Amino acid sequence: MITRNPSLTEQVKANLKERILNDGFEEGRIPPEAELAAELGVSRTTVRDALGRLEHEGAISRRQGSGTFVNKPVLQIKSRLEEIWSYEQVLEDHGYTPSVDVLRVETGPADNSTAAVLDLDGDSNVLVIEKLFLEDDRPVVLTVNRIPTDIVTDAEYERHSATPVYEFLEEQCGRTLSYYLSDIVPVQLDDEQAGRLGVEQGTLAVSFDEVGYDQDNAPVVHATSYFRDDLLRFRLIRRRPGT
Repeated sequence: MITRNPSLTEQVKANLKERILNDGFEEGRIPPEAELAAELGVSRTTVRDALGRLEHEGAISRRQGSGTFVNKPVLQIKSRLEEIWSYEQVLEDHGYTPSVDVLRVETGPADNSTAAVLDLDGDSNVLVIEKLFLEDDRPVVLTVNRIPTDIVTDAEYERHSATPVYEFLEEQCGRTLSYYLSDIVPVQLDDEQAGRLGVEQGTLAVSFDEVGYDQDNAPVVHATSYFRDDLLRFRLIRRRPGT
């Protein structure tokens, strides 16, 4: 039975998605809305909204006159690029046992690029947190987060530096990370980056260069992430307009 709270639709969606991932629907066919509503103890409208979100993600499809079915190929997408997630969760979703190593926590002047994207004055300082995410002790993701020091409210922030950046911003800065604007950039790793990731200098890698915005649309973090392409790949679903 699903309990009622403000995120009821998300609860139903999560329940259905778990069953989808565990092959919980015979022949991949989703039962009618009325049947699901009765089973879960919610309204048909809530079920309809949850199914609509799953359809938007591509996890299910509705076939006119036939019903609603699971899209098995789309289930191969472990992490959706349009969502905010922790890299620990990404590695877990890919079947790895994750760990995080905080490499550097320091404050200093913002470089020109960071100052520009975070709308900082030339003499502003940022908190730099560099972390390495590992799967089964192998380095997979290298991240550098740069946060304006004037929004960091906790003087003992260093002991929280291993937490995901969206939690750090909420707990140590009083800001809610609402969304990122992200550029996906191919790079050649320099000597330091390659050494961190355990590959040869000049190795090609995918990187995310991102600016995170809070609930007031103010930029609060400049993040750069580098990925071991041989260990972690992202997939996305691309559809024709109107489908």
